[in-house]
Amino acid sequence: MKVIITTGKRKTAVAKAVIKEGIGRVRINKIPIEIWPMELPRKVMLEPLKIAGELANKVDIDVKVSGGGVMGQSEAVRTAIARGLVEFFGDEELKKAFLEYDRTLLVNDVRRKLPKVQGGRGARKRRQTSYR
Repeated sequence: MKVIITTGKRKTAVAKAVIKEGIGRVRINKIPIEIWPMELPRKVMLEPLKIAGELANKVDIDVKVSGGGVMGQSEAVRTAIARGLVEFFGDEELKKAFLEYDRTLLVNDVRRKLPKVQGGRGARKRRQTSYR
């Protein structure tokens, strides 16, 4: 039996996907994606499956995700799923379709939060100065 393990990252969220032959089940942290509590993250996670179409019904996908926030986790999951599907099927057309739709489906998003600096409340905000 063929088993593929891939990862996806976004900010501090890390997702690990295990893809094997099956009937189209998708689970995120042991919860079926159909009953995932939040709608927008669920739609983000389903994007690679919709692009893959019928190929997605031939595999079972189990994803473990940790760290980060809700949207960071969902984007890490979609990257892990898309990478796994491309590696499992070895289909160049599928890879082209993913890259045409959104490059971050196959490439981790390297953007990170700017560190806080001295003299202000955050990365860019500064204390106001008076000249009188």
